[in-house]
Amino acid sequence: MSASSTADHAYKASDLVADDIEAYLHQHEHKSLLRFLTCGSVDDGKSTLIGRLLYDSKMIFEDQLAALEADSKRVGTQGGDIDFALLVDGLAAEREQGITIDVAYRFFSTDKRKFIVADTPGHEQYTRNMVTGASTADAAIILIDARKGVLTQTRRHSYLVSLLGIRHVVLAINKMDLVGWSQEVFDTILAEYHDFAAQIGIKAFTAIPMSALKGDNITEPSDKAPWYTGPPLMRWLENAPIEDDLQAKPFRMPVQWVNRPNLDFRGFSGQVASGVIKPGDKVKALPSGRESTVDRIVTLRGDLPEAVAGQSVTITLTDEIDVSRGDVLSVADQPPEVADQFESTIVWFDDEPLLPGRPYLLKLGTRTVSAQVAEPKYKVNVNTLEHLAATRLELNEIGVANLSLAAPIAFDPYMENKDLGGFILIDRLSNRTVGAGMLHFALRRSQNIHWQATDVSKAARSAAKGQKARVVWFTGLSGSGKSTIANMLEKRLAAEGRHTYLLDGDNVRHGLNRDLGFTDEDRVENIRRVAEVSKLMVDAGLIVLVSFISPFRAERQMARELLGEREFVEVFVDTPLAEAERRDVKGLYKKARAGELKNFTGIDSPYEAPENAEIRIDTTQLTPEQAAEQIFAWLDGAFDPGI
Repeated sequence: MSASSTADHAYKASDLVADDIEAYLHQHEHKSLLRFLTCGSVDDGKSTLIGRLLYDSKMIFEDQLAALEADSKRVGTQGGDIDFALLVDGLAAEREQGITIDVAYRFFSTDKRKFIVADTPGHEQYTRNMVTGASTADAAIILIDARKGVLTQTRRHSYLVSLLGIRHVVLAINKMDLVGWSQEVFDTILAEYHDFAAQIGIKAFTAIPMSALKGDNITEPSDKAPWYTGPPLMRWLENAPIEDDLQAKPFRMPVQWVNRPNLDFRGFSGQVASGVIKPGDKVKALPSGRESTVDRIVTLRGDLPEAVAGQSVTITLTDEIDVSRGDVLSVADQPPEVADQFESTIVWFDDEPLLPGRPYLLKLGTRTVSAQVAEPKYKVNVNTLEHLAATRLELNEIGVANLSLAAPIAFDPYMENKDLGGFILIDRLSNRTVGAGMLHFALRRSQNIHWQATDVSKAARSAAKGQKARVVWFTGLSGSGKSTIANMLEKRLAAEGRHTYLLDGDNVRHGLNRDLGFTDEDRVENIRRVAEVSKLMVDAGLIVLVSFISPFRAERQMARELLGEREFVEVFVDTPLAEAERRDVKGLYKKARAGELKNFTGIDSPYEAPENAEIRIDTTQLTPEQAAEQIFAWLDGAFDPGI
C-alpha cells in the first residue's frame, strides 16, 4: 500500500471542525488520553511506526510534509520514498546514523481518543532512556523485526515493561513484507515470545503482523495477511483500556511547595498521586504522623469541592502542623508506610558501576534523601531470567538489593503506587541520574530498631574534656606522609592536654576491616566503616585523627555529612605521584609496578584529589614537623577559643 493511498484511507479529523469549532473543541477536550511507548531492538521500525501513525492520523502540517519529503530524498533510507522515521528522529546524530538516541514524545489524536507516544531507543547503551519513556506509559508496543525474531534487547525491554507495571502490551511483528507475509514466521516468533512473556509476568498481549513502512495493519486491516483476524494497531490503541483506578486508591499527595504568599495564608501545593480529597477530610502528614483536617482545596480558578488523582492543587489545613517539601499528605485512616530500609529492584544507568556502600541521593516523589545500596542479592540475566550472583551493577544491568536511607520516608510499594514507590538514584558529586528503581517492601529490621535517646549529650562530653570534638581527616597517596604528620599532630595535641585518637588505615585493617580487600567496593566499605566509627568517637567528645588514602571524593563527602557543622576538617597531604613513588617506604609501588599488587591507588586504581579541602599540605615544601605545626595552628584559630 503506497503512502498516497494510505493517506486516502487515513483517519480524518471530525467533520465538526468545519461546522461547529466550539463543539469540536469541547469534544476534543473530553476525549480520553492514552500514553504509550514503542520499544524493542535496534532498527525494528519504532520511529517508522510512529511516523506512520502521525501521517495516517493527519497530524502533519503541509510545511512539515514538504520538509519530510525533502529530507527523505536527502537523508532518508527508502530510496527517495517517504521515510516516516524522520518525523520522530529529530537529532542530527539520529538522522546521520539512522537510529533513535533520545526519547521522542509525539502527540496525535483520532475521533475517539488522544495519544501521547514515546519513541524509545533500541540500543542497549540507551536503556535508561527507555525506562524514562516507560515510567508514565499506560501501554507498550514491543516491536520485533520479522527477519530477526526475538532478540536480547527485545527481552530486556519486555522485562522492563513488566517490571514497570505496564499491563497492556502489543507485540508488533513488523516488516512482514520482507518475509513474504509468512504465517509460519509469525507463528514461530509468537510462540517463542509467548513462553518468555509468561515467565516475566506479562499475562496477556495482542500480536499484530504489520508493515509500518507500507501501512499494512496500521489503521486498516491488510489483505496481505488474510490469516490474521485481529484488529489493526490503531483500532487496538483506540480501545485499549486506560487504568483509571488511581481515584479508587487511598489519597496521597507529595508536597512540592509550602505556599506562603502572606501571613494570612499557608497551604501545601502538589499533584494528587492517588485518591480523592475533600474539605472536612482527616489527613495525616508523613513521616511526622501529625494529623489535621482539610480546610480548603485552592486553585488559580477558585476553590474546588474535591481534588482527584492527577490534579495539581493547594490544600490548606485547619491546624498549624509542621509540613515541609518532601512530606506526604495522606488520608488519615489509610496512610502509607514509613521506613528507612527497603528491598528494591534497581536498573543501573551509568557507565560507572554501582558500588555497594557508596552514598547516593535517592529521589522519590518530592523527597530527596541520602541513600546507600547494599551488595546486590542478585542480578537478572534478561535472556534466561536466571538470578546471578553480583557484587555490583554495571551499565544497564538489573538487580535486587537492599537500600538504607539517612532518614525515614513515606512510601507505598511500587506495584500499588508508582509515584510513592518509584525512585531515581543521583550521583552526589556530578548530579547525574545513575539509576532508577522500585521499592518492594520495608525491611523488618527498620521497624524493629529505634534510636535510643541518652541523657549525656555530645556537647556535654566535649565540655567535660575541655575541647571541641571533631574529625581531622588526612587524605593523600600512599607514601605522601599522612600517617607521619597525623602522628606528630596527635603528640602536639596530647602535649596540650587534648583527648585524641588516631585511626590509621593500616592499623584498622588488622582488626575492624580485616575482611576487606582493595577492590572499589571494598574501598568504599572501608571508608564507610571508619566514618561511622569516627562519628561515634566525636560523639564521645574526642578529637579524631583519621589517616586513610580514601581515594574517592564521594566517600569523603559522606564522612563529612555524617558529622555536624565544622566537625569535619579535610587535610589534603598533596604529594606528587613521582615523589610518593620515590619514597616508597613500604615497597608497595615497586610491587604495583611489577604487577604483584593489584588495585593500587595511583597506579591501576584512581585517586580523586580534594577540590575544597580546609587544609592543603605540600610535602615537597614542608617537613612533617612543619606540616603538623601548621595544622595545629589552623585548628587553634579556626573555631571557638580552645581546641
